[in-house]
Amino acid sequence: MMYQITEIEFDCSLEDDDWTEQDQIETEEMLPSRYIGTIWDADDEDDLVEEITAATGWCIKSLNFRHILK
Repeated sequence: MMYQITEIEFDCSLEDDDWTEQDQIETEEMLPSRYIGTIWDADDEDDLVEEITAATGWCIKSLNFRHILK
């Protein structure tokens, strides 16, 4: 199935001494704009989350999408 991302929120928290709260906030604000509107091919909603997580390296807090009909 094809999915288009309409809203997405990432969890950019890290337990790393070099990663500041400001880094987290900036990344959580910047990252969604790269993915909103993108289209993904996935087997189901769980696979979609796994695909995006693998591509970005960040966990997803929330995700909204629409199905793309062929």
